[in-house]
Formats: sequence, C-alpha cells, structure tokens
Amino acid sequence: MRLLELIAAHGSIRQAGVALKMSYGRAWGLVQELNTTFGRPVVRAAPGGASGGGARLTPLGEGVVASYRAAESASARAARASIAKMQALARKS
Repeated sequence: MRLLELIAAHGSIRQAGVALKMSYGRAWGLVQELNTTFGRPVVRAAPGGASGGGARLTPLGEGVVASYRAAESASARAARASIAKMQALARKS
C-alpha cells in the first residue's frame, strides 16, 4: 500500500521505488501483480520521453488504498485491549 501511496504522491513508479529503496524493476513488478490480481489497473503508467510520462492511481487503486487503510485502522482498534493485556503481563514478569 505504501508503494501505491507514494506513486500517487510522486506521480512516478520510479520515484516511489526510490523512496522505498526499491529498484524500478521490483516496483513495476509489484504494480503489474496488483493490476493482475484486481483484474483491472490500479495504476496507469505512461511511458517517459518527450511527454514526461508518469503514473497515477486509477479510481480502483484509490479505493484499494482507502479500504486497506480502513481495515488496518479497524484491526488496530480491535487489538488494542488484547495488546494492553499482553503488555501488562510482560511488566509483571
């Protein structure tokens, strides 16, 4: 998800990969895998050159990121009490 967020922020798969200390090949491969998994593009990329190229999230990609972050937030809230109990147990030992 962080790769997708950085693609949205930078408008570039390469720059998103650089920000994550990831090769362009690895970043591009992950984007292709996501596009295949969802059956439609989550990222649209335009080749570089005179026009500059770039990449952007599709509406599907934006929805994927939003849904993932919502699930992440909900799971953190749900786990909060259990984590607090484990921390209290660790302090007792």
